Parts: sequence; structure tokens; C-alpha cells
Amino acid sequence: MTKRDTYERVAKEIAAVLDGEPNRTARMATVSNILHHAFDHYFWTGFYVVDPEKQDELVIGPYQGTLGCLRIPFGKGVCGMAAETGETQIVEDVHAFPGHIACDARSQSEIVVPVKDPSGRLIAVFDVDSDEKGMFDEDDKNGLEPILSAAFAR
Repeated sequence: MTKRDTYERVAKEIAAVLDGEPNRTARMATVSNILHHAFDHYFWTGFYVVDPEKQDELVIGPYQGTLGCLRIPFGKGVCGMAAETGETQIVEDVHAFPGHIACDARSQSEIVVPVKDPSGRLIAVFDVDSDEKGMFDEDDKNGLEPILSAAFAR
């Protein structure tokens, strides 16, 4: 099964499980769990949520994997850059990324997707790390962006 096929299958599974669930935290926990277990190269999978009290800072949300950083300022590291720019970040080698935040030294590559509410306001970023270099590409971006958009469209 290709990566694209897996994303298509997982998108359907996530949509079915989330059907009727209004709670954003429950939705985030479900998305991170299903995606984490769908791919062998997903080492850390989860959300950093925009802090309602500090609109320029992310705070750890639901995730799967080892301990994550508790807070990340906008513009700092891969997650902060995705939050600041509103664009998906794909990093082949996190150690070559300027200002990378090493929450776990075993992380080697990363993809971070901004998550927006229906009005277009940033509510979180979805972060996936791998303990191998070069594990994320356009197939991941094209798989994750619609899953996250659909999961938080309400």
C-alpha cells in the first residue's frame, strides 16, 4: 500500500470516527492516535494549540509519542514557523533547520501543518516527527492537509 493509499484509507476512518463529535480536544486526540498508528515512520504525532491567553504562543495538546515541548513561541522552530506563516513546513533534516527546537533528540525529520477553524483562524498546528531523515514529502502534505481541514471544519 502506498503512502497516498494509506492517507485515503485513514481519511475515511477519521471521518467515520469523528462523525457527530463536537469536542475539539476529543477530535484532536482521535486524529493524532489514528494517524500515529497508521504509519511506521511516525515517531511523535500531535497538536500544539494556540494558547487563548497568549495568542502568539503554542501549548502542547493531544499527542502520541515521547514527551513533547510544553510551549513554543510563534516563529520559533518548525511548529512556530508553521504557526507564524500559516503554511505547511516539511523539513528533511531538523538539525539543519535554523532555530530548531529539540524536544526529543531522536527526531530527524518533521512535517507541521497549520490547523484552522471554519473562519480561517489558526487554532493549532499538527506536528509529526520521524526518527529517520527525509521521511516527509508532498504526499504527506497532500494527505494531511485535507484530513485536518475536514476534521476541524466545524
